[in-house]
Amino acid sequence: MSKFLSLEARRLDPYTPGEQPQDQQYIKLNTNESPFPPSPRVVKAVSKAELQKLYLYSDPACAALNAAIAKYYELQPENVITGNGSDEILAFAFRAFCGQGKPAAFADITYGFYEAQTALFGLEAERIPLREDFTLNVEDYMDFPGTIFIANPNAPTGMAISRTDIQRLLEKDPSRVVVVDEAYVDFGGESCVPMLYRYDNLLVVQTMSKSRSLAGGRLGFALGSAGLIEDLNRVKYSFNPYNVNRLSLIAGAAAVEDAAYFETCCKAIQGNRAWLTGELERLGFMVLPSSANFVFAKSDRISGGDLYRQLKENGILVRWFDRDRLRDFVRITIGSMEQMAALADALDRILESL
Repeated sequence: MSKFLSLEARRLDPYTPGEQPQDQQYIKLNTNESPFPPSPRVVKAVSKAELQKLYLYSDPACAALNAAIAKYYELQPENVITGNGSDEILAFAFRAFCGQGKPAAFADITYGFYEAQTALFGLEAERIPLREDFTLNVEDYMDFPGTIFIANPNAPTGMAISRTDIQRLLEKDPSRVVVVDEAYVDFGGESCVPMLYRYDNLLVVQTMSKSRSLAGGRLGFALGSAGLIEDLNRVKYSFNPYNVNRLSLIAGAAAVEDAAYFETCCKAIQGNRAWLTGELERLGFMVLPSSANFVFAKSDRISGGDLYRQLKENGILVRWFDRDRLRDFVRITIGSMEQMAALADALDRILESL
C-alpha cells in the first residue's frame, strides 16, 4: 500500500474473490458460475446495431429491464431496482438501511461481502453464529434492533431456511428491514418474493450471474415495496446513476424473457447436484444439504486444504476457506455432467493414493 492510503482504508479487510484464471486451462468449480452459455435470445439481442450505440450513456432508470423483471415476478416497475451485480445492490442496502442507531446483523459464516461492506461504510455490525450443524436459527435474530441480512440459501454452506422463518422475522418487528439475499434461490430454495405485497419491510435481492448465465454481464436486482426501492435509488443516484451498461440492460431483459431456457438450466443443475452428492457420499464425504448451485463437503481422509491443492494439480479449481469451522471443507460449484464426472474421477484417484 502507498503512504497516501487513509487510516480508514488501511483498516479494511477486502473480500477475496475466487481464482479467475483467464487461460481456461482449469475446470472451474470455484466461483459458482453457470456451466451454460446465456440464452440464445441474449446473443441475438446484443446485436451489432446495439454495439454501435455504446457512445451513448445507458438508461439510468433501467426502465426496460426493470419492466421485464417486474412482469416476470408479477410486480410493478416501482418495485424493482437494477444494479451492477447484486453486490452493488447489497452495498446500496447497507448504505440505505444501516447507520447511526441502525446496526446490521448477519451470520458469522455467510457471504463475505457483508463483512467487507460494513467495514467500508464504518457500520456497526453483529455477527450471529450459525448453529453447530451450520443451520441458521431465526430465533437468534428475533430481538435484534437493526437491519438483518440473510443469505438464503446461505453461502458457502448451501443450506436454506423456510419462507415461514423469514415471515416470523418480518412480523416480529415491522420497524426493521429484513434483506434476503436470494443469489442461489433458483436452484431449490423457497423465494420470499410472494410475500412482498404483505410486508413493506422486506427486501429481496437476486442476481443474474448464476441461474441466468450472466456473471460477466454484472446484473443484480432488488424487489421490494416502492418505498424501499425509492430509498435504494436515493443511494444509487448519489453514487453512480449510470450503473448498468447498455449491453447488460439488453442482455438482462432478453434473459428474463426466456423463461424456458432459464428453467431448463436450473433443472439441469439440480440433477447434476444430486448426482455429485451421491458420488461424494459414495467416496465417504460428508455433504451438507444444498439448495444452491454448489455443495459444501468434507472428507475424514484428507484435509480441505490438501484436497483443494491436489485437485488444482489435477486441473480442477474448487473453493477452500482457511478459517475456523470451514477449513475441513471445500465448496464445489455444480457444473456440467462432463465436469462432474471429471471431478469424481479425480477424487477417486486422489483418495486411492492416500
